[in-house]
Amino acid sequence: MCLGIPGRIVEITDPANFMAKVDVSGVKRTISVRLLEKDMPEPDDWVLVHVGFAMAKIDEREALLTLAAVKKLGDAYDTELEAFDSSSII
Repeated sequence: MCLGIPGRIVEITDPANFMAKVDVSGVKRTISVRLLEKDMPEPDDWVLVHVGFAMAKIDEREALLTLAAVKKLGDAYDTELEAFDSSSII
């Protein structure tokens, strides 16, 4: 199962290539924000992350509610977070 997980933008690491560091439940990874180039996120913005891409900007309330709901999935959430932790975009 692949889930979209809310993450908070920590920094825009490479604006020219639309790359940003995101924090998902304490796990920090570099992701692509290219799909949001018309509404670029900034540090402290929340985004919905799926397979290394920010799919949409979301507000903090929605992000926290979604994280709480996803955490209730138990193993599916843990598996998704482990996959996120072990992934990288080159």
